[in-house]
Amino acid sequence: MPLIFDTYLAVIRNSAGSKLFRNFYAKVDGKKADIMRNGELSCAFYVSSVLVLFKFIIGVHGTVDSTIKDLKDSGWKEIKKPKIGSVLIWEKMDFGNNSIHKHIGFFIGGNKAISNSYKLGYPVEHSWNFNAKRKVDMILWNHRIHLSVS
Repeated sequence: MPLIFDTYLAVIRNSAGSKLFRNFYAKVDGKKADIMRNGELSCAFYVSSVLVLFKFIIGVHGTVDSTIKDLKDSGWKEIKKPKIGSVLIWEKMDFGNNSIHKHIGFFIGGNKAISNSYKLGYPVEHSWNFNAKRKVDMILWNHRIHLSVS
């Protein structure tokens, strides 16, 4: 019998440093464009790709809002305290030039999270609240993860 929860956590942990989620191409104004800007905006693409791999959501997404909608449509519920494997959504942050973004990643326990670094362009491990510099707005959990615990 597959140990889905253990595999899910291993994929999340092993994704740190991976450039797999760096690029996502789309037609913008009739031209091919990397809408992830070489990893700068890849957090939702990263998280949704991992969740789709385990059939915890329906599709891969390029935005935090569309990922949240899919999570909720797929039975994910808000919880107060993070559990290992839960999805974290951080508050909006102003990056200048009218560039305001939410952020999404995974809680891995021990006050740690893994999410895409906009500076490095790939997932990294960090404190779950960015050392008290960015507030977590929402924590999402799905009982199907709990049911797959080994």
